[in-house]
Amino acid sequence: MYPNAYIQYLIHFHGDRDYFECHEILEEYWKEEPRSQRKPHWVGLIQIAVSLYHQRRGNWKGAARMMEHALAILQKEEAAVRELGLDYESLLRLLGNQLDDIIHQRAYKSIMLPIADGELTETCIRQCEKLGFQFGSDSDMANLSLLHRHTLRDRSEVIAERQRQLQKRKQR
Repeated sequence: MYPNAYIQYLIHFHGDRDYFECHEILEEYWKEEPRSQRKPHWVGLIQIAVSLYHQRRGNWKGAARMMEHALAILQKEEAAVRELGLDYESLLRLLGNQLDDIIHQRAYKSIMLPIADGELTETCIRQCEKLGFQFGSDSDMANLSLLHRHTLRDRSEVIAERQRQLQKRKQR
Protein backbone atom coordinates (compact mmCIF):
# COMPACT_ATOMS: atom_id res chain seq x y z
CA MET A 1 0.00 0.00 0.00
CA TYR A 2 2.84 2.40 0.84
CA PRO A 3 6.06 2.76 -1.16
CA ASN A 4 8.94 0.80 0.35
CA ALA A 5 11.08 3.95 0.38
CA TYR A 6 8.51 5.66 2.61
CA ILE A 7 8.47 2.71 5.02
CA GLN A 8 12.27 2.77 5.12
CA TYR A 9 12.13 6.51 5.81
CA LEU A 10 9.78 5.90 8.75
CA ILE A 11 11.97 3.08 10.08
CA HIS A 12 15.07 5.27 10.13
CA PHE A 13 13.13 8.32 11.33
CA HIS A 14 11.70 6.49 14.36
CA GLY A 15 14.28 3.71 14.79
CA ASP A 16 17.92 4.71 14.58
CA ARG A 17 17.08 8.41 14.01
CA ASP A 18 19.36 8.49 10.98
CA TYR A 19 17.85 11.59 9.40
CA PHE A 20 20.58 11.72 6.79
CA GLU A 21 19.54 8.26 5.61
CA CYS A 22 15.88 9.36 5.65
CA HIS A 23 16.85 12.17 3.29
CA GLU A 24 18.85 9.88 1.01
CA ILE A 25 16.13 7.22 0.77
CA LEU A 26 13.27 9.58 -0.06
CA GLU A 27 15.30 11.80 -2.35
CA GLU A 28 16.32 8.80 -4.44
CA TYR A 29 12.69 7.66 -4.58
CA TRP A 30 11.44 11.15 -5.46
CA LYS A 31 13.99 11.48 -8.27
CA GLU A 32 12.81 8.24 -9.89
CA GLU A 33 9.81 10.13 -11.26
CA PRO A 34 10.12 12.44 -14.27
CA ARG A 35 10.53 16.05 -13.12
CA SER A 36 7.02 16.99 -14.21
CA GLN A 37 5.49 14.19 -12.11
CA ARG A 38 7.48 14.59 -8.88
CA LYS A 39 5.26 14.93 -5.85
CA PRO A 40 5.97 17.83 -3.47
CA HIS A 41 4.92 15.97 -0.32
CA TRP A 42 8.07 13.83 -0.62
CA VAL A 43 10.14 17.02 -0.52
CA GLY A 44 8.27 18.11 2.60
CA LEU A 45 9.13 14.84 4.35
CA ILE A 46 12.74 15.06 3.20
CA GLN A 47 12.96 18.59 4.60
CA ILE A 48 11.62 17.47 7.99
CA ALA A 49 14.49 14.98 8.25
CA VAL A 50 17.04 17.56 7.08
CA SER A 51 15.72 20.10 9.58
CA LEU A 52 16.05 17.66 12.47
CA TYR A 53 19.54 16.69 11.31
CA HIS A 54 20.53 20.38 11.42
CA GLN A 55 18.80 21.03 14.74
CA ARG A 56 20.52 18.06 16.35
CA ARG A 57 23.87 19.54 15.24
CA GLY A 58 23.00 23.07 16.42
CA ASN A 59 22.67 24.54 12.92
CA TRP A 60 19.67 26.67 13.86
CA LYS A 61 19.48 28.68 10.66
CA GLY A 62 19.51 25.61 8.43
CA ALA A 63 17.06 23.80 10.71
CA ALA A 64 14.61 26.71 10.69
CA ARG A 65 14.82 27.18 6.93
CA MET A 66 14.14 23.50 6.24
CA MET A 67 11.27 23.26 8.74
CA GLU A 68 9.66 26.41 7.33
CA HIS A 69 9.87 24.94 3.82
CA ALA A 70 8.51 21.58 4.99
CA LEU A 71 5.56 23.26 6.68
CA ALA A 72 4.83 25.42 3.64
CA ILE A 73 4.75 22.36 1.39
CA LEU A 74 2.81 20.06 3.68
CA GLN A 75 0.16 22.67 4.43
CA LYS A 76 -0.78 22.40 0.75
CA GLU A 77 -0.64 18.60 0.65
CA GLU A 78 -3.37 17.48 3.04
CA ALA A 79 -4.71 14.67 0.85
CA ALA A 80 -1.24 13.26 0.16
CA VAL A 81 -0.28 13.40 3.85
CA ARG A 82 -3.46 11.55 4.81
CA GLU A 83 -2.82 8.94 2.08
CA LEU A 84 0.57 8.32 3.70
CA GLY A 85 -1.21 7.24 6.89
CA LEU A 86 -0.29 10.36 8.86
CA ASP A 87 -2.59 12.45 11.05
CA TYR A 88 -2.53 15.72 9.10
CA GLU A 89 -3.57 18.15 11.87
CA SER A 90 -1.26 16.54 14.42
CA LEU A 91 1.63 16.63 11.95
CA LEU A 92 1.21 20.34 11.27
CA ARG A 93 0.95 21.06 15.00
CA LEU A 94 4.05 18.96 15.71
CA LEU A 95 6.08 20.69 13.00
CA GLY A 96 4.92 24.12 14.16
CA ASN A 97 6.05 23.29 17.70
CA GLN A 98 9.33 21.96 16.39
CA LEU A 99 9.89 25.15 14.41
CA ASP A 100 9.24 27.17 17.56
CA ASP A 101 11.84 25.07 19.41
CA ILE A 102 14.31 25.67 16.60
CA ILE A 103 13.69 29.41 16.45
CA HIS A 104 14.22 29.64 20.22
CA GLN A 105 17.27 27.37 19.95
CA ARG A 106 15.90 24.77 22.32
CA ALA A 107 17.86 21.55 22.50
CA TYR A 108 16.93 18.85 20.02
CA LYS A 109 14.49 16.18 21.21
CA SER A 110 13.47 13.18 19.14
CA ILE A 111 9.94 13.42 17.75
CA MET A 112 7.46 10.86 16.47
CA LEU A 113 5.60 11.57 13.27
CA PRO A 114 1.90 11.04 14.03
CA ILE A 115 1.14 7.82 12.18
CA ALA A 116 -2.62 7.29 12.07
CA ASP A 117 -2.50 3.89 10.34
CA GLY A 118 -2.00 1.20 12.98
CA GLU A 119 -0.92 -1.38 10.41
CA LEU A 120 1.78 0.99 9.14
CA THR A 121 3.01 1.49 12.70
CA GLU A 122 3.12 -2.29 13.26
CA THR A 123 5.03 -2.78 9.99
CA CYS A 124 7.58 -0.18 11.06
CA ILE A 125 7.94 -1.70 14.54
CA ARG A 126 8.54 -5.17 13.08
CA GLN A 127 11.07 -3.87 10.54
CA CYS A 128 12.90 -1.91 13.24
CA GLU A 129 13.17 -5.07 15.36
CA LYS A 130 14.64 -6.97 12.39
CA LEU A 131 17.27 -4.23 12.00
CA GLY A 132 18.03 -4.09 15.72
CA PHE A 133 16.40 -0.70 16.22
CA GLN A 134 13.83 0.17 18.83
CA PHE A 135 10.92 2.04 17.27
CA GLY A 136 10.46 5.33 19.11
CA SER A 137 13.84 5.39 20.77
CA ASP A 138 15.64 8.69 21.27
CA SER A 139 18.59 9.78 19.17
CA ASP A 140 21.95 8.50 20.33
CA MET A 141 23.61 11.87 20.89
CA ALA A 142 26.94 10.14 21.55
CA ASN A 143 26.99 8.55 18.09
CA LEU A 144 29.20 11.00 16.21
CA SER A 145 28.84 9.18 12.89
CA LEU A 146 25.07 9.66 13.17
CA LEU A 147 25.37 13.32 14.14
CA HIS A 148 27.95 14.27 11.50
CA ARG A 149 27.12 11.81 8.75
CA HIS A 150 27.31 14.34 5.92
CA THR A 151 30.94 15.09 6.72
CA LEU A 152 31.91 11.41 6.75
CA ARG A 153 30.41 10.22 3.46
CA ASP A 154 32.32 9.63 0.24
CA ARG A 155 31.54 12.58 -2.02
CA SER A 156 33.92 11.69 -4.85
CA GLU A 157 31.07 10.85 -7.27
CA VAL A 158 29.23 14.10 -6.49
CA ILE A 159 32.41 16.14 -6.95
CA ALA A 160 33.26 14.35 -10.21
CA GLU A 161 29.74 14.97 -11.56
CA ARG A 162 29.96 18.67 -10.66
CA GLN A 163 33.26 18.88 -12.52
CA ARG A 164 31.73 17.21 -15.59
CA GLN A 165 28.81 19.64 -15.55
CA LEU A 166 31.20 22.60 -15.17
CA GLN A 167 33.24 21.40 -18.14
CA LYS A 168 30.05 21.04 -20.23
CA ARG A 169 29.04 24.62 -19.41
CA LYS A 170 32.49 25.93 -20.27
CA GLN A 171 32.40 24.15 -23.65
CA ARG A 172 29.10 25.82 -24.53
